[in-house]
Amino acid sequence: MDSKAIILFDGVCNLCNSSVQFIIKHDKAAYFNFASLQSDLGGQLKETKQIPDNADSIILMENGKVYMQSSAILRIARNLDGVWKLAAAALIIPRPIRDMVYRYVAKNRYRWFGKQDQCMLPSPELKERFL
Repeated sequence: MDSKAIILFDGVCNLCNSSVQFIIKHDKAAYFNFASLQSDLGGQLKETKQIPDNADSIILMENGKVYMQSSAILRIARNLDGVWKLAAAALIIPRPIRDMVYRYVAKNRYRWFGKQDQCMLPSPELKERFL
């Protein structure tokens, strides 16, 4: 893990913002950096990496590769501290099944968890982790 990974996230989604806060809390090595999909950089990265427009929740960019949907979430978990690493074992579940569950949650995330009018602002001590 010599280079940092980038997590693109929906900056107005309450579930995505809570997930980012959770990742920060369980990423003591500060392996992950973050950029909202609504930011200029997020848009540039989506374009550069040819990420489809309908990819609108959490995207992981790691070691030159792009991971979306359940693969992104489980690969993020693999790099967290503590028991969260064990969630990566779910990568053995066939991706179509994992992604079906992921898409169901992603489709309903605004209804279940709400939405903000604007992207969250990181605290001064976390600002350097937000690109």
